[in-house]
Order: sequence, then C-alpha cells, then structure tokens
Amino acid sequence: MIRSLWGSTHPGPTLVVTGLALALGLAVGLEPWRLVLLVLAVFAGQVSIGISNDAIDAPRDRAVGRTDKPIARGDVSERAAWAAALVALVAALVLSAPLGFGMLAAHAIFLASAWAYNAGLKSTPFSIVPFIVSFGIFPSLATLAAPDPRLAAPWAWIAGAALGAAVHLTNVLPDLDDDRATGVRGLPHRIGARASAIVAAAGIVVGAVAVLVGSAGGALAAVTVIGWVFFAAVVIVAVATAVLALVRPPSRALFRLVMLAGLLLAAQLVATGGAIAT
Repeated sequence: MIRSLWGSTHPGPTLVVTGLALALGLAVGLEPWRLVLLVLAVFAGQVSIGISNDAIDAPRDRAVGRTDKPIARGDVSERAAWAAALVALVAALVLSAPLGFGMLAAHAIFLASAWAYNAGLKSTPFSIVPFIVSFGIFPSLATLAAPDPRLAAPWAWIAGAALGAAVHLTNVLPDLDDDRATGVRGLPHRIGARASAIVAAAGIVVGAVAVLVGSAGGALAAVTVIGWVFFAAVVIVAVATAVLALVRPPSRALFRLVMLAGLLLAAQLVATGGAIAT
C-alpha cells in the first residue's frame, strides 16, 4: 500500500517542489537544522496535496478509466488515502512550527490554497488563483525560516506567482479531454490549450524580467553573467513555446516546453541567492 500511496502523491511535482525548497533554503543560507525542517515540511505538505487531490478525484478518474491512478484502480482505499493525506498535512504544520510563526502561517496559507483548489476551485474560472497564491508565497517559506525572518522581496513573489500560473495552465493540458468528460472546467479548459500555453509562456517571461531587474536592485548593469544566461534561456524557450502554440495543434511537446521554461525560471530565481530576502 505504501507504494500505491506514493504513486498518489504526484511524485514528480512533489519532488520538484521539495527540491526547489532545498535550493532556496541553500540560497538564503539556512543553517542545517533549519534547512532539514524546511525540506521535510514542504515534502509533507506536497504529499498531503497530492494524495488529497487523487482521493477527491477518484470517482471521476474511475469514470474515465484512469489506470494510472492507484486510488481509482482500487490499489489503496479512499479511507486510507484520506488518513495519509491528513497525517501528512499535520506533519507539515508541526515541522513548520519550530521555524517560527511567520513560516508556520505562510505554509498554512500555502497549503490551504492548494487544498481549496483540490476541493473545488479547479472546476471554476478561478482555478488559477490557488497557484498564484501558493507559488507567490513559496519563496517566503525559505526567508521566513531564517533566524531573522522576513518576507521574500516583492519581485520574488511576482516570479513565484508567474511560475505557479504557468504550472497550472500547462499541467492540465494532457488531461483536458478527460476533465471535460467529468465536468471539470477550470480556466485552461475555458480558454483552450493553445491560449493556455501562450499565456503561460508570457507569464514566465514576466517572471524572468522580475527576477532579472529585481535581484539587481533595478540596475541592469549590476546583473551578473549567470543572471543574463538564465534570463536568455527562459525567454528563448518561452518564445519557442508561443510560436509552436500558434503554428501547430496543441501537444505534449507544448506542455514539456512550458514546463522547461518554468524550471529555468525556478533556477533563475534560486541563482539570485540572498537577494531574495532583501
């Protein structure tokens, strides 16, 4: 059952977000015990989000024959899945508490937003809001876990929110038809796959500009070589995505390109180091 539960956590996104938390924690110079707690708290939170999503979606997944979903297949009961999701949620908050009230509050908002998406916002025109909120807050989890806690810089919020929007707009692209068949009509379903990819690519460019300018204090002359390299990489991939979306029918290649641009944006954000906390 453990293997089936792990398969219900959405392992890929869970590990990517946890790895991003580790990278941000290292970038802001967290001492080892704080870094360990941050990573474990984020990991537990992502586990709770992933399992709760699949537990809520189990009836819809069965209706469309999703054989890649362990709960829908019956490999793990919905009761066991809910128990695991709630235990992981409590663990995430307990692990956050020693890092300070600010970190605990920010992580609680992050998780509440994500659970709200799972619980019903995914089927509304406002489906993108939880991703903007949660990923906008995300850089602050690392800065608030520091001995001198503070919110991340405004430009880091913009970059995080842009990344979250792109993740949402593209993450559902492979499942649009199945979602429509079961009544899920979030923002990407309403505007279509092509428009979703183009908006996601544009958002990532906005995020990249925010990181480039914000991390240098508004002085482009102060931007490091690595900063320019990451910015150029993000823009090139984002533009390629937009062009592909315009000239070809939407495909998984489009999804992969946007996610690559998103990962490059995340790397650009991490590369700014301590500037995130200013």
